This record gives sequence, C-alpha cells and structure tokens, in this order.
Amino acid sequence: MMLDITAEKCPMTFVRTRLALDGLPPGSLLAVRLKGEEPRRNVSRSVRALGHLILSEEEDADGSVVLTIQKKGGPKTA
Repeated sequence: MMLDITAEKCPMTFVRTRLALDGLPPGSLLAVRLKGEEPRRNVSRSVRALGHLILSEEEDADGSVVLTIQKKGGPKTA
C-alpha cells in the first residue's frame, strides 16, 4: 500500500501514517511518501516508538522521501 502525505504538515503526517498502519494486518508493508526534513524525522521516530520497522528510506529526484514500513507483529524481514 502507498500513502502519499507530501501535502500534509505535522502532526497530520504521523496521524495519517498511523491510521494507515492501524488498518493493516501485522507484518504488512506500508510505503509512505512525504516531503520535508521535519515530517521525515517525526514520522520515522514515531513509527519506531510504536515498535514498527523502517525497512528503507529512498529519496526521489523531486525531494520527496519514501519510507517503507513493516507493521509490527509479523515475521521480521530486517
């Protein structure tokens, strides 16, 4: 699943990410596209604090970043 929150501002970036994760089964992957250093730091920190894994962070040419998150509770891939 891909969640595009490039137009969102903090704290809505994490709120939307958490709602998306809450709707997924354990172990599922969520790709989150966001823009800006503050959302990148805040979403990453909050996701980890909840026990989820960030499998990758990829920067695109347009300056956006895609975080690939694995929801906690499933088999670990990292």
